[in-house]
Amino acid sequence: MKGNAIKTKLVLAIFKSAGLAGICMIFLGILFIIASSSLRFSIFFHQHFLAFMVLFFCMFVVLTLVFFLLSIRDGLQYLEEITTTLEVISRGDLDIHIPERTSDELGKMARTVNVMARKLKGAIEEERRLEKTKNDLITNISHDLRTPLTSTLGYLELIRSNTPDQESNLWRYTNIALGKCKDLKNLIDQLFEYSKLHHTKMTMHQVSISIGELLEQVIIGFIPALQEVNMTYRLSFADEKLMVDVDPLLLTRVFDNLMDNAIRYGKDGEYLDVELIKEDQQAVIHIMNYGNSIAQADLPYVFQRFYQVGQRSADTQHSGLGLAIVKRIMDMHHGTVEAFSMNNKTVFEVRLNLS
Repeated sequence: MKGNAIKTKLVLAIFKSAGLAGICMIFLGILFIIASSSLRFSIFFHQHFLAFMVLFFCMFVVLTLVFFLLSIRDGLQYLEEITTTLEVISRGDLDIHIPERTSDELGKMARTVNVMARKLKGAIEEERRLEKTKNDLITNISHDLRTPLTSTLGYLELIRSNTPDQESNLWRYTNIALGKCKDLKNLIDQLFEYSKLHHTKMTMHQVSISIGELLEQVIIGFIPALQEVNMTYRLSFADEKLMVDVDPLLLTRVFDNLMDNAIRYGKDGEYLDVELIKEDQQAVIHIMNYGNSIAQADLPYVFQRFYQVGQRSADTQHSGLGLAIVKRIMDMHHGTVEAFSMNNKTVFEVRLNLS
């Protein structure tokens, strides 16, 4: 369709040029008629009639070409500018921009080139970001896996080198080595789960459940962990039963990760609050802990994989995948999760559509 439109415009430009050339030839013919009043010129014209016809035809063709070139001159200059820009883009300069002067095909071409340059630049930047993420992944994984492995190897060496009079240390060393192995397994499990959620087409088994009852079950499972760090949980649930269509296992993983995060980084705050309310047609869950808040500069990135905030960088048991897994599961459920932090209070807000 676009090719036909360009051909049509070129044909119209040729006819227009031929028309203008014809008008010029009419004026020239009038001049010849006036000149024919002279007997001498009239005799000369009749003697060389064929030569004059050939001359008239050549003048008509030349004038047509001149008018045609003048009519497409701006378009040719614009096309040359677009071509030059494409050559610059091919050399790697993606910041160049072609002014969109017209609304015709050339203007659309310029707009397409500008969009192409922007998308190409974005693709290159995304590729660089992914390359950096991959390098960060290798660095973080190497560090996170090496630390518990090194400790385990160290304690196993101590166990092997124990003499009979040091057998009292055997249980302590074995217990520490076992803990490090569990940390290592936890890291590997998180990596596997994150990879599975992102790189395979998972089939969710959604059922209608009471979100309040699911929350209560998750919280009960964390009572020993709360007692270990001297924290107390407080619940504030809506009076009505709020039903949601979710995959219970995946959603349990969401609340497990958020609760674990709240206990790990809020143990100095004494309380862990869980609130369930209804807003419009959504169930809204707030998981709140107190103590050191997250810096505002870090908040937009807490759900990115391997992003670690503050003391997290020193925590070898967690590689920064827990919240990334939460975000992925919420996306699968068409829900949202956000983080807010201020005045020594950190809130993770989960929103799910009601059944």
